[in-house]
Amino acid sequence: MENEELKDLETQTTAENTEEKNPKKKNGKKWQEELDKALAEAEESKRKWYAVTAEYENYRRRTQNQSAQRYQDGRNDVISSLFEIGDNLERAMGTCVDEQTKQGLDMILKSFKKVLDGEGVEEINPVGEPFDATYAEAIMAMPATDGEESGIVKQVYVKGYKKGEKVLRYAQVIVTQ
Repeated sequence: MENEELKDLETQTTAENTEEKNPKKKNGKKWQEELDKALAEAEESKRKWYAVTAEYENYRRRTQNQSAQRYQDGRNDVISSLFEIGDNLERAMGTCVDEQTKQGLDMILKSFKKVLDGEGVEEINPVGEPFDATYAEAIMAMPATDGEESGIVKQVYVKGYKKGEKVLRYAQVIVTQ
């Protein structure tokens, strides 16, 4: 019996020594689970980082575009406020009888138009064309004379202006009916 007990004791001691020398066997499964968990967390953090980075980039572009649009809208508002000055200069030219005054007004009007051209602003002059509500506002209808079609712009009452495809001021027109 002593021999059997001794063999059991040796087997038990050998098993314990093996476990102590090779802890991977005992804790290998646990370590693998922890490693897998850490890798999954790292992957999730990486995915979140990419999402936040993309979101920030979209935000930066969006605010940059909004800022540029606000700036452009502000410039357009200032330009639009000058249209009335151009209208008054043209009326003054029409009523002026003194030749020197007329030349001075003409120089100012040319300078005004040069500023508008520099800003990319164009006059809307739809005389003789079919009425188009995207560029003009009909303020009066006039009966068509012989040979005229209806719906044609007969006269521009107040000039309209546009910058690119954006209308800054609609032309006020008289249309044939």
